[in-house]
Amino acid sequence: MTTTPHRFRKLITAALAARRNAHAPYSKFRVGAALLTKGGKVYTGANVENASYGLTICAERIAVGKAVSEGHREFQAIACVAPHARLSPCGACRQALAEFGDCIVVCADSRNIRRVRIHLLSELLPESFRLTSTRHGLSAAKKEL
Repeated sequence: MTTTPHRFRKLITAALAARRNAHAPYSKFRVGAALLTKGGKVYTGANVENASYGLTICAERIAVGKAVSEGHREFQAIACVAPHARLSPCGACRQALAEFGDCIVVCADSRNIRRVRIHLLSELLPESFRLTSTRHGLSAAKKEL
């Protein structure tokens, strides 16, 4: 997709602002994320790298953690912004998001925010790990897209 749908502009802008707070001294790959709850509240996150690489935390999981710690469990969309044309959340972030059901995933290139890709989380992670057979929110997110 070459133009940003109007309804995601504010979410992308919030992710861009969050990206400025990234701590990425090793990779220099700064990522910002903005997570939109079903209630309309936005939670942001930025990646935080660590010298022990396995302790690095992605922007998306920080946004999820902030939202969940404030009592939110249902999400409409997440925007991820980084300097990459084919940006997509990593597998761990996809699984962390899938814990709470399906949502829209908006990926934007920070070098040109008109370069946007939009997916359903269930398309990016079609067989997410679940401890129950219930899959929350799949049809609702599909209707939104």
